[in-house]
Amino acid sequence: MREEYFKWYSPNLNRETEMLVFGHAGYPVVLFPTSMGSYHENKDMGLIELARWFIEQGLIQIFCPASIDKDSFYNKQIHPVHRIQNHVWYDKMICHEIVERVKNNTGSGKVAVAGCSFGGYHAANFAFRHPGYVSHMFSMSGAFNIKSFMDGFHNDDVFYNSPEDYLYGLNDHELWNMDIVLGTSNWDICLDANLKLSKVLSDRNVHHWLDVRQNREHDWPVWKEMFPHYLSRIKFF
Repeated sequence: MREEYFKWYSPNLNRETEMLVFGHAGYPVVLFPTSMGSYHENKDMGLIELARWFIEQGLIQIFCPASIDKDSFYNKQIHPVHRIQNHVWYDKMICHEIVERVKNNTGSGKVAVAGCSFGGYHAANFAFRHPGYVSHMFSMSGAFNIKSFMDGFHNDDVFYNSPEDYLYGLNDHELWNMDIVLGTSNWDICLDANLKLSKVLSDRNVHHWLDVRQNREHDWPVWKEMFPHYLSRIKFF
């Protein structure tokens, strides 16, 4: 299984960023880390190993970017307006410096996005903000409202990065073409968030799968069950 390390200066972040890429060919899958996670977290926690068969067969390539959560949502030392602005720049980095460069690696011209916990938020928010670039969205125990990070502050950037809010007004036809999976469990601390987002999608008649697993905690064991299962939904050819 090919593994490559990339480090580059990001003009959108105005700093260096890092990423691991697994695989030599195949459908591009952008896999976000959990809260404040590093670019190697998904490898360290065994999630990449569970995708080995897909990777070695040349069916997928997995791109694992670093997060900047410590400088955005979790940075209580700066004003919320700067927290959300830092996240907006991160979204631009993912879009322009990664997705736009790899989306044509296969014939679809799109990518799949996935993530666990806060990575599930990143996957969902990126997919819904850029539905023309995303064919599959796999959120595993994600939450989809960022107001709790904003200390009461609200502006357009906060609104348009909270899928629970902006999905009601989103009319891009590509949203209805996306394969959307909301993975959760009956013991998941994010169960209610997934039920709420599922209702929003249902209210918009957006087809999706609310996958509620039984007797699993909000932790890596259930995400390891989910990830290879969800990858099998991708139409590789």
